[in-house]
Amino acid sequence: MTTNVWSSELSKLASNAMLAQRISSINSLSALCEKTGASIQEVSRAIGMDHRIGDKFLNASVGFGGSCFQKDVLNLVYLCQTYGLNEVAEFWHQVIKINDYQKNRFATLIDDHLKNSEPKRNYCLLGWAFKKNTNDSRESAAIYVAAQLLEKGYSLSVYDPMVSAERIHLDLSILFESQNKDKEQVKKLLANITITALKCSIIASRCRCYSDRMGGI
Repeated sequence: MTTNVWSSELSKLASNAMLAQRISSINSLSALCEKTGASIQEVSRAIGMDHRIGDKFLNASVGFGGSCFQKDVLNLVYLCQTYGLNEVAEFWHQVIKINDYQKNRFATLIDDHLKNSEPKRNYCLLGWAFKKNTNDSRESAAIYVAAQLLEKGYSLSVYDPMVSAERIHLDLSILFESQNKDKEQVKKLLANITITALKCSIIASRCRCYSDRMGGI
């Protein structure tokens, strides 16, 4: 296939934007399912049976991460704004907004479930990379969920078989510093990532090592 330069550039951006939009769409429906009593798994399965839609990228999740999806969607938003297509820009910007909403909603659900537990709360978060079987944690949803829980006073033990402790601390430090927290605040928050007795595990990854060891969760 041969295209002109603009077609080539937009094809790349649009491909990732469409996939990101699909993830945000199913995640938005997961919020509605929780309110109505519907099962997002059943809804996803039913939607996927429509051959016009297919079943790819229809698993509700904490939100998408990685270095490409958000960057490419925001590039598409910028191009639309540059050419005065403000309504189109806002459509694609909503994909990012829903992704942020889903991460915040997930952290809030955890806090609502656990906030009445004992004062010293120590929990395990399994999974740090943005997808399974990689050590790439760029823009991982787990970073944002962990950061919110740390700010709410939780102590976390984070484990990912492919991501180093140094990388985990760096990811959180970068996020906290981008929120204009000073070094002392960051140091205090990071001190709550400890290896302690655990009462609950939070799974934020589809890595096979978790499902294989836990009976195919």
